[in-house]
Amino acid sequence: MKTIDNSSPVTLYVNGQPRCAQAEPRLHLGDFLRNELGLTGTHLGCEHGVCGACTVLVDGMASRSCLMLAVQAEGTQVRTVEGLAQADGPLGVLQQAFHDSHGLQCGFCTPGILMSLTELLETHPAPDEAVIRDVLSGHLCRCTGYQNIVAAALKAVEAVQRGRSA
Repeated sequence: MKTIDNSSPVTLYVNGQPRCAQAEPRLHLGDFLRNELGLTGTHLGCEHGVCGACTVLVDGMASRSCLMLAVQAEGTQVRTVEGLAQADGPLGVLQQAFHDSHGLQCGFCTPGILMSLTELLETHPAPDEAVIRDVLSGHLCRCTGYQNIVAAALKAVEAVQRGRSA
């Protein structure tokens, strides 16, 4: 039986770098990032857009990578959790706040939460607890009661207000 290869090259700018790989028409962006580009920080949970674990920034907006096809991301700027800190550099402000405030347990949901909070801090640098909780309402975390996640986000807000960038 002859198989037909319907893949096409997809080029995106991931964490500021141009990246190109082949993608089948129905390959989701999350799978493309993980399997074709080797960026395993993006986690795939429910694959229905409900849990938020797969959240990445596409052209600066939090997006569920399990709901977007890789070919739809052609030419976009995609930021993943790997892009929050420089290679061999210090943690990003949110990452450090999560570390300091014990804002993660198993860590499965953490990359998606970090990406949503990154968008929040970049577009609204002084959110209050209610706004942070609203953003977190799009994420499922089965290990925590969200208290330390909220505390970490508030700590990051303080750091941003002191002049550290998100």
